[in-house]
Amino acid sequence: MTIADLLLPEFDKEMVTTRRVLERAPEDKFAWKPHDKSYSMGDLASHIVNSVKWTDYTMNGTEFDLATAKPEEINLAAKNRAELLAWFDANVPSARAALARSDADYAVPWTLKQGAMVYFTMPRYDCVRSFVLNHIVHHRAQLSVYLRLNNVPVPGAYGPSADEM
Repeated sequence: MTIADLLLPEFDKEMVTTRRVLERAPEDKFAWKPHDKSYSMGDLASHIVNSVKWTDYTMNGTEFDLATAKPEEINLAAKNRAELLAWFDANVPSARAALARSDADYAVPWTLKQGAMVYFTMPRYDCVRSFVLNHIVHHRAQLSVYLRLNNVPVPGAYGPSADEM
């Protein structure tokens, strides 16, 4: 069994759950923030969608330099839910295809940097698990709290939520 054989079913499950949470983001609350230092709801949802694309950057390169990145590579902000879901629906199959690689490809070191400042270097597998997949799940949970604080029913992630019981 390969790393891809183990990782792809988990990726698929997490993306289904992530889409269900994104579907609930109310457009009339895209500017809402729980705190001045927090993302707005629309920016947080967009960050989740943009994070899916990091799978491609990780598996198809050996580094990503934030100093030379184009804004559309890291910080697109959806104007509405339809745009948000369209981007998500485009990013997921591309990310899934990038994950269908050999174990040797997962061992290749990958670096995130900003000019001369190196944030981290780790094997692609570790990057996909922590910097991409766990990162998406973390922000999805934040978005679920945003939904709760705005009285929007929260979908279950790993079983039914209080709103589904």
